[in-house]
Amino acid sequence: MSAALRQTFEQAKKQNRPAFVTFVTAGFPTPSASVDILLALQKGGADVIELGIPFTDPLADGPAIQFANTMSLEHGTDLTMCLDMVKEARSKGLTVPLVMMGYYNPVLAYGEEKMVQDCKAAGVNGFIMVDLPPEESHSFRSKCLKYGLSYVPLVAPTTTDQRLQLLSQVTDSFIYVVSRLGVTGEQKEVSRSLPDLVARIRKHTTVHLAVGFGVATREHFVQVGEHADGVVIGSRIINIIRQCTETGTDPVQAVEEYASSISARQVALVAPSGPQQVDNATYEAKADPVTQSFYELTTRFGEFGGAYVPESLVECLSQLERCFIDAKNDPAFIAEFESYYDYISRPSQLQLANRLTEDAGGARIWLKREDLNHTGSHKINNAVGQILLAKRLGKKRIIAETGAGQHGVATATVCAKFGLECIVYMGEEDCRRQALNVFRMRMLGATVIPVTAGSRTLKDAINEAMRDWVTNVESTHYLVGSAIGPHPFPMIVREFQSVIGKETKRQLQEKAGKLPDAVVACVGGGSNAIGMFYPFVNDPTVRIIGVEAGGDGADTEHHSATLSKGTPGVLHGTRTYLLQDTKGQITETHSVSAGLDYPGVGPEHAFMKDSGRAEYVVADDAQALIGFRKLTQLEGIIPALESSHAVYAAHKVAATMPKDKDIVICLSGRGDKDMHTVVEVLPTLGPKIGWDLRFETNL
Repeated sequence: MSAALRQTFEQAKKQNRPAFVTFVTAGFPTPSASVDILLALQKGGADVIELGIPFTDPLADGPAIQFANTMSLEHGTDLTMCLDMVKEARSKGLTVPLVMMGYYNPVLAYGEEKMVQDCKAAGVNGFIMVDLPPEESHSFRSKCLKYGLSYVPLVAPTTTDQRLQLLSQVTDSFIYVVSRLGVTGEQKEVSRSLPDLVARIRKHTTVHLAVGFGVATREHFVQVGEHADGVVIGSRIINIIRQCTETGTDPVQAVEEYASSISARQVALVAPSGPQQVDNATYEAKADPVTQSFYELTTRFGEFGGAYVPESLVECLSQLERCFIDAKNDPAFIAEFESYYDYISRPSQLQLANRLTEDAGGARIWLKREDLNHTGSHKINNAVGQILLAKRLGKKRIIAETGAGQHGVATATVCAKFGLECIVYMGEEDCRRQALNVFRMRMLGATVIPVTAGSRTLKDAINEAMRDWVTNVESTHYLVGSAIGPHPFPMIVREFQSVIGKETKRQLQEKAGKLPDAVVACVGGGSNAIGMFYPFVNDPTVRIIGVEAGGDGADTEHHSATLSKGTPGVLHGTRTYLLQDTKGQITETHSVSAGLDYPGVGPEHAFMKDSGRAEYVVADDAQALIGFRKLTQLEGIIPALESSHAVYAAHKVAATMPKDKDIVICLSGRGDKDMHTVVEVLPTLGPKIGWDLRFETNL
């Protein structure tokens, strides 16, 4: 099957023209139109067709393909339907090679071997997996080799010569060359650096090169074809289909006419004379050329973690890892980081909550007061650490995602302190919920960009931040706020947040002469939790308890209890537990606390769950409000709604423990940011917990 791809490029070369490679999203504009569009592309002169597998979170794609994915999923398009489209198109005369293109999680959910087998049976020739670089694709590539299908790697302008040697060895058909940094989309002109990029790649391989990203016109096609063996066009085709749906015109005819105008060819469709012949042979796997990781440190926590990223980010992550290793081993860096403790307000206090303890009637409850840090949460610890790494890297533009706004405020704060440009992505719904923090960020000089896609919460903010980073990777540091994302981010965030647990261990020894019997923290992405937990991992007498957001209830569809209710998958560059459907599409989440409203979790938490070292429980919105009320009215401390989940669970656990035991809560943030939310939800949640704050009842 991969042989057909090679032969297609060779045939085009014999005809003194580049191969025309087209992209279209399966199920767009409708599943019923997809087969005719595939056939129209062939009639218009397409030599190869990339069929896009729709995914909820296509982080390397621009607005056109994002829109197509959303529409396709609204029609219920899944992998089974994609395969049926290919089968039907083949039965109606589609003869050009077809490559499935998309993101790894739907394939993982379908099953790698089943996917490759079923694709071969349907008439698929190969795969382009945007977020499955060679380091993460051993298993999938071995199955492609076994069944004779092609794994097509991507090369980006940032790909190093060393890495080009590796990528040239993992393909048996062609390499997809990303001509410019950024997401997919039409451009007005071809990248001026393309000739140099292609020449650099040619030094390492004779494999066919297909160049894409930004190509839209016949002029572009000819320009790119002077340097490449194939030219890829996708976003322009998607936009033509969209325009047709909006104007009520025929997308099939429009696609054929456009394709023909690009290729300057028309190909007659010949009906097959009999059933499609499928090569059922299997092949002996060759030795894998990827014998070691591209990274220096271990990228995984058990089976979780990794770096599932587009090729354009690999070198940046490698540079960040090297910078992190050097910084960790440099006493001058450590001294510089610790020199900002006065600025952060470290060490934070460890305080006995005597009235909360009395109310629980069991173990002594202690509060690790991260809410007293500068900016009002634990987020400043990581922000200072990463800004110092960015300084070492020479990056002067900083981007960040934020949910509750605390990480955004911390990032804006350190950017103001160090004189760096700051852009913060925040879901539109979170902007509404956390309007005060949006104002704080803007006062600090940051640009806050509301994200209107998807559920308009943290997941979508991360998607947009990743798209920005892919586009501006050479000048920009992505200051990831939680223990999520591709390696080395989970490790970096843990390193800078571990000050929480280290101080707790020392402070309780000073105050009580012992280790805590349990530590408790809320878990969304999990940065405050991993910072508290990690220093106690090798202390077997210390229970480690993470508290997830149960939303309307973990047994409903409206929650953020990823570890309790999720399944393993790949999102935002890492393998971890996710809230997803059976087809690998990410589901929407809900929590009263914006900072916990996320369908994933840090990979180290996933490992700690599966290894049994930590236990993860759930507190729903009403229970979080109980925790919020107890700490407010018993200790005079108004906690963040995120932290309130941990307060509720710790109070419940403390009640089951003897009075000579000690339990520490990571009070990750203060609650002034949440006043608007509490006022908003009290009419609904207040009656459930017996809390009525309507002014007229107090007159």
